[in-house]
Amino acid sequence: MIAAPEIPSEFSLLSKYTRFSSDTDFSEDLDGRSATPAKGKVCKKGKKAAGEKGKGGKGAGRINGHHQENGMENMMLFEVVRLGRSAMQSVVDDWIESYKHDRDVALLDLINFFIQCSGCKGVVSGEMFRNMQNSEIIRRMTEEFDEDSGDYPLTICQYSIIYDEYMMDTVISLLTGLSDSQVRAFRHTSTLAAMKLMTALVNVALNLSINMDNTQRQYEAERNKIVAKRANDRLELLLQKRKELQENQDEIENMMNAIFKGVFVHRYRDAIAEIRAICIEEIGVWMKLYSDAFLNDSYLKYVGWTMHDKQGEVRLKCLTALQGLYYNRELNARLELFTSRFKDRIVSMTLDKEYDVAVQAIKLLTLVLNSTDEVLTPEDCESVYHLVYSAHRPVAIAAGEFLFKKLFSQREPEEEGAPKRRGRQSPNANLIKTTVFFFLESELHEHAAYLVDSLWECGAELLKDWECMISLLLDDPLPGEEALTDRQETALIEIMLCTVRQAAECHPPVGRGTGKRVMTAKEKKTQLDDRTRMTELFAVALPPLLAKYAVDAEKVTNLLQLPQYFDLEIYTTGRLEKHLESLLRQIREIVEKHTDTEVLEVCSKTYHALCNEEFTIFNRVDIARSQLLDELVDKFNRLLEDFLQEGEEADEDDAYQVLSTLKRITAFHNAHDLSGWDLFTSNFKLLNTGIENGDMPEQIVIHSLQCTHYVILWHLAKSSEGSSRKAFTILCDLLLIFSHQMVSGGREHLEPLVYSPEDSLQSELLSFILNHVFIDQDDDTNSTDGQQDDEAVKIEALHKRRNLLAAYCKLIIYCVVDMKTGADIFKQYMRYYNDYGDIIKETMSKTRQIDKIQCAKTLILSLQQLFNEMLSELGHGFDRSSSSFCGIKELARRFSLTFGLDQVKTRDAIAMLHKDGIEFAFKDPSTHGDGGPPLNLAFLDILSEFSSKLMRQDKRTVHMYLERFMTFQMALQREDCWLPLISYRNSLQAGGDDDTMSVMSGYSSRGSSIRSKKIKPPAATESSSSSEVWQQSMQTPVMLPSPHLTSTAMRDPKRGRDDSFMGTPQHHQTPMDYNSQVTWMLAQRQQEEARQQQERAMNYAKLRTNLQHAIRRGTGLMEEDEEPIVEDVMMSSEGRMDDLNEGMDFDTMDIDLPPSKNRRERSELKPDYFDPASIMDESVLGVSMF
Repeated sequence: MIAAPEIPSEFSLLSKYTRFSSDTDFSEDLDGRSATPAKGKVCKKGKKAAGEKGKGGKGAGRINGHHQENGMENMMLFEVVRLGRSAMQSVVDDWIESYKHDRDVALLDLINFFIQCSGCKGVVSGEMFRNMQNSEIIRRMTEEFDEDSGDYPLTICQYSIIYDEYMMDTVISLLTGLSDSQVRAFRHTSTLAAMKLMTALVNVALNLSINMDNTQRQYEAERNKIVAKRANDRLELLLQKRKELQENQDEIENMMNAIFKGVFVHRYRDAIAEIRAICIEEIGVWMKLYSDAFLNDSYLKYVGWTMHDKQGEVRLKCLTALQGLYYNRELNARLELFTSRFKDRIVSMTLDKEYDVAVQAIKLLTLVLNSTDEVLTPEDCESVYHLVYSAHRPVAIAAGEFLFKKLFSQREPEEEGAPKRRGRQSPNANLIKTTVFFFLESELHEHAAYLVDSLWECGAELLKDWECMISLLLDDPLPGEEALTDRQETALIEIMLCTVRQAAECHPPVGRGTGKRVMTAKEKKTQLDDRTRMTELFAVALPPLLAKYAVDAEKVTNLLQLPQYFDLEIYTTGRLEKHLESLLRQIREIVEKHTDTEVLEVCSKTYHALCNEEFTIFNRVDIARSQLLDELVDKFNRLLEDFLQEGEEADEDDAYQVLSTLKRITAFHNAHDLSGWDLFTSNFKLLNTGIENGDMPEQIVIHSLQCTHYVILWHLAKSSEGSSRKAFTILCDLLLIFSHQMVSGGREHLEPLVYSPEDSLQSELLSFILNHVFIDQDDDTNSTDGQQDDEAVKIEALHKRRNLLAAYCKLIIYCVVDMKTGADIFKQYMRYYNDYGDIIKETMSKTRQIDKIQCAKTLILSLQQLFNEMLSELGHGFDRSSSSFCGIKELARRFSLTFGLDQVKTRDAIAMLHKDGIEFAFKDPSTHGDGGPPLNLAFLDILSEFSSKLMRQDKRTVHMYLERFMTFQMALQREDCWLPLISYRNSLQAGGDDDTMSVMSGYSSRGSSIRSKKIKPPAATESSSSSEVWQQSMQTPVMLPSPHLTSTAMRDPKRGRDDSFMGTPQHHQTPMDYNSQVTWMLAQRQQEEARQQQERAMNYAKLRTNLQHAIRRGTGLMEEDEEPIVEDVMMSSEGRMDDLNEGMDFDTMDIDLPPSKNRRERSELKPDYFDPASIMDESVLGVSMF
């Protein structure tokens, strides 16, 4: 028996060497060693093939083209392949060699191979090969073929391996064991393999069942024959075959039971949703494939139970599995019990939180509805009906299909041969009425567009029957037919408008759109045809409809929107000009009759839609519009003049006439440019009179202001973008000219001309800059003249934007606008550095020269704005490694570099910056109570970028100010959310507790290369007095800075080495209690302070000689901080310190100015913020002493 996978490979190998036509007739004698086809020569008669000459002896040892070995003498090719004792490649090679030796014998063997692979018992002999046509050979083989047998080698072999108990038992046992593993990967993989294997076995079982039925029928048919014609051997063969099939089926059933009970029953409720989904998906396949065996309650219950699964993916698989069953109506009878048991659950799933599940649940109910109308109750149907108004379009579409099947599937049958009924007599008339009734009963009258969109895919033909809708509105009812009520007519007009909009625009209504979709060619053609047909219908029907409902504002409002969707060219090509004239007359009459704002605005929009210069009807419509506006404006001017002359004696009728005319003009001015009628003068006169007299009616004032507003908007609309930019530049120059700079230089007499812009004007100027300067290159509307790719145009546009920014920055530099408005400019520094970096950098430099503290407050304000924007975008639980947060930190670092290297000059500004930053960080308390971090605590991570600019004494002062906002619990926190506070405290404490430590560390690490500053050795009394000042300044108990337990080793390497490495005995003491720890810490601190004062005095003379004046070097804003060369800082006065203290609103100590450190020294002294030792060293021991 041949293996199925081997056959194609052999065929492909043989095809390279055998090329003959299927209709070739071999007529040459076999002894001639050649074959001459009747059609198409293969080779010449009597000639041997290439390679045959000189190889006559090579065929020795072969019989029938094969080696005489392994007991396979005289075996045909089919027998050799079936036994499988030789490798397939060697068999093919042997056949090729035999073909080269004797082509006819080898070819005859190959022909018999194909015949026998098909299951035919016949053999093509040499005589048949020589003397018979191919068609005759095939006919002879057909006679010898067992037609009643469905078995042949190719089909038998594909299932033979299944009945190998060893392999299948081993595989099923392995999969069952793996599916029960604790390892998810094993469970998932083995379950998938087992379920797919089960599906394959179900297919085999189904085929076996079919073969058994066929065999049984053949047996019955043979047995019922008369004895003379009955073939007993055939009966025995059929009985034997049926027995084999039954045995095979029993074996397959055992395998399926083993997989189902060993894998499915346990894994359909697995903890992993993907595994549960696999099981449910496959059981649905089994029930659909082999319904006789699996479609019963014993298997359906698993699907029903799993519909309550918590995961939407599993519930979705349940519904899709059931859809495959309900789709086949022949299976509905077996699903009756399941439907009655789980119907309520399916109905409730239409409201599933997963939209995909809800859609499939509605589709399943639609299939249930198709099978029988009795299963679903009216309440069940109503729960689906209202979903046509869902904002989720797939849900609405599915509900619309359900609604259409339930209400609109029954149509009146049309008689054959009868003319097609149209209009009111159309079969769609009752269905359209049903749609109106459903819309009114749903009581969601503002959602007609949603209803139409839901029904569009399944009922477009019905909804586009505009001829029937027009007939229902205009024609009289038929005898015995009930006419539509006024409310029903209003609903029908609204639905008709929505269908026209849907057909013309071909996209869902607002709120239900799924983004722009590219229309296919078929959809575009349908859209064009629909627009043409609707225009032809409504161009004729709209004037009579307006005439009939002219006094009804709601109906007229909807009807007048129809021309917006017309193909206006139809008026000309269809010779419908007279209907256009009629439409214009009706619109004019409606304008004269109505004063409702909504009606007047829709009339204005209709004129705007018809006044399209692309169409030939423009002149006709423009003349009608101009005549109407002339009359309205003339009437308004005449009435206004009389009204203003009457003054207080004006009656209500005159005021009403003025108001109604003003309403009409205002409505038209919204969509049309009425600048030619000079309405500004009339409205200004009206408003000015109202201001003077104070008795103008409120509605007249409102509409007059509205009309004036439109006048201004139309004038602005006609001005170009370049004009607005020029106006901005001129305004900035004027504000600069008339600023307080005007009175400088002895020109005090010009002080009355000084103008300071209000906050509103400053806000508008800033908005203009943000909208026109800080934009992407492609968004610049000034460079879209078809030259987007022209580099010169882009450079010119950038130059114009730079001029705008420079004009505004001059206002900041000269204090014309508040300096804090520069925060919105400064925060753009990193993003737009390539375009405006030099301008923003210069602005920061100039503002710092004017007011260092205010400049620092502006910089920190810009960082706070960016931080708030990030919180609004990412939320308070953002990742501090995110690009947004890292970008703000990088900007803070660049801001820090702009303060330069002279810490004394920027001392006040840096201190104020830290003060504002700390207050911002603790401004908003945690939403989780006292135990959580403040909402803006992460801002301290940004603020720490400025800690390096603080002088060491100021670090201590800022640290104490920070502790005012901290509680005892905050100091003990170590969670990740508190890391900004920990790192900021460490940045303030690094080098801030001990000046001597910093000096000695810097001096010893750098040797002769250090550049030091002059310092003043502080006296002991000053130190003690300053401590008293700080304690007095603290109004509430705070945490004192705690000493480093390892400070002795750090500050005095020699001493540390003597204590630790030179044999000093180490005494292991028991842990001290809390009070002992506090006492010991205070004693250690006093010893440290005394030792520090002594070391300062000893090193003062040596450090003094090394001080020198520095050469000031400006640092680039985008460059790293270089090694500092600072100037003498001994010139600071106490007055400046007092100003600093006053600005920071807290007391301070006498500050000693320490020597500076370069960047590398600072990095050496700065602790590792993520080192547990350094964190514990500062924070755990920093407890309150009071």
